[in-house]
Amino acid sequence: MKKYIAAMVLTAAAACSGERDAEAPAVSAPEANEAASSEETGPVTAATRADLERMRAQFAVVDMAVDAAFLTDEETAVVNKLNQVGNYMSEIYFRQRSEMNPDWRDDIASSNLEAKDLALQLFELHFGPWDTLDHNKPFYGSTAMPDGGAFYPADMTKQEFEDWISAHPEDEDAFRSGYTVIRRDGDGLIAIPYAEHYRDWLEPAAALMRDAAEMTSNASLKNFLSLRADAFLSDDYYASEIAWMDLDGPIEAAIGPYEVYTDNLFGYKTAYEAFITIKNPEESAALAKYKDFLRDMEANLPVDDSYKNFRRGFSSPIVVADQVHGGGDNVPGVQTIAFNLPNDERVREAKGAKKVILSNVLGAKFDRILAPMAEDVLVADQASLLMKKYMAGGTLFHELAHSLGPGTITKNGEETTVSAELRELYTGTEEGKADVLGAYNILFMMERGDMPVAEKENFLATYFVGLFRSMRFGINEAHGKGAAFQYMYFKEAGAFSWDEAEQNFRLDFPVLEQAISDLTRDVVIVQGDGDYDGAQAFLDKYAKLDANAEAVIASLTDLPVDIQPVYPERL
Repeated sequence: MKKYIAAMVLTAAAACSGERDAEAPAVSAPEANEAASSEETGPVTAATRADLERMRAQFAVVDMAVDAAFLTDEETAVVNKLNQVGNYMSEIYFRQRSEMNPDWRDDIASSNLEAKDLALQLFELHFGPWDTLDHNKPFYGSTAMPDGGAFYPADMTKQEFEDWISAHPEDEDAFRSGYTVIRRDGDGLIAIPYAEHYRDWLEPAAALMRDAAEMTSNASLKNFLSLRADAFLSDDYYASEIAWMDLDGPIEAAIGPYEVYTDNLFGYKTAYEAFITIKNPEESAALAKYKDFLRDMEANLPVDDSYKNFRRGFSSPIVVADQVHGGGDNVPGVQTIAFNLPNDERVREAKGAKKVILSNVLGAKFDRILAPMAEDVLVADQASLLMKKYMAGGTLFHELAHSLGPGTITKNGEETTVSAELRELYTGTEEGKADVLGAYNILFMMERGDMPVAEKENFLATYFVGLFRSMRFGINEAHGKGAAFQYMYFKEAGAFSWDEAEQNFRLDFPVLEQAISDLTRDVVIVQGDGDYDGAQAFLDKYAKLDANAEAVIASLTDLPVDIQPVYPERL
């Protein structure tokens, strides 16, 4: 569907026949031996250097050097030690996408492919041979990326998984755990704990965490690093998540298995990542007031009280920080501008969740992507309304919104969670919910007088253009899917029209404001009902693009889709 990206492939090997294109260089291709029944994409051809350069140009390389002069020598040493831990998270996630990745990378490196340099850059950028901006289409070889990444046998079906649990109910907890991989064992299946399966990287990572804990005189950081080192080897993260919520000081480090975006089969398995950041105390303090309004935001949801969640903690610290290093799931493809952790509902109910805004990453994206995009999305008089403060504000309230609405729910008389019931549909509905509920609450803040109501149209224009930034990631990706269902819902409501003369959109601001409220209601109910079929029907109806959206996205080829930040290994 994404017309602005061509599907490129690098290998000359024919997927089915094994015949070689006479004009193409000889390259070893990823074979389907990882999963003999893995879906093939058909015969493939060699791409030109120009093709690969166009793929590479989708990411603007940005030097993210950070002013860390205010850190003490001790703090600098701790950060440098944690950067090394981040690299171990990358080694694990590289294999969570596919355990064949190291071999495939070696194949490219030893090949005589004319565009080998670009092939390797793309492989490293995407953590494998699949284009993360084009529905994970293979750009090297012909092996389709399994929906479950390397968390499950690539040829295992959902039905086989469920049938095994039905026949072996004693295995259910381990199989559905976020901290196990599923592997074949003869004719059966087994669950292997992360701590065992990834021991070669977790043990040295834990040792580095303990070294950093010994270095620091910050008691809260020492506690978190020590407990997280223990968790790497036990897969019990609860105590270290609580300790992370209590971190205090200039070093803000989130390290471990968190998000489930890579598990598109069930949405159970967590991916390792690392955000090594340093806090901006002034900007953090300026935004801190909004966490005090979370209970009011929950009460203001436009739904029946039965869908509201007052069980979660509302402490929810807000941190504005500059990222100085990344690792794992944080590195490849589209870059995170903020995160809201932890995901464990037990911790959220006890302590809330922490929102971290990555100020330097967000600023680079606004300057290089969002601001220039506006003139292609909106008519001229509305394109000029965009403001960076509302990209930052929208990002903050998106993260706040992850702490609002249903979490732990009751279904058929039993306590469960939204994520457990919606499974792989959860991430798309949750990211879209966070977008629209964040917008709803910015409008609420303006109504209360806590934000300038005179800038309402500036915010709404910035928010709408931001949907297109997300949809360029691909509408099969969680954030892109969430943006797409907002777009189509607003179209159905008449919140915008297509300007034939300018070939872009004109917003009807009052209608858009009402549609934001209506969609907030509908998506909260979809989640609160915990109805998998209802969520699927909602996404089937709205999570798609029309011809006008596709035309606008196709017009953005002169702009990068995202940035590739370059961080120093050491401060």
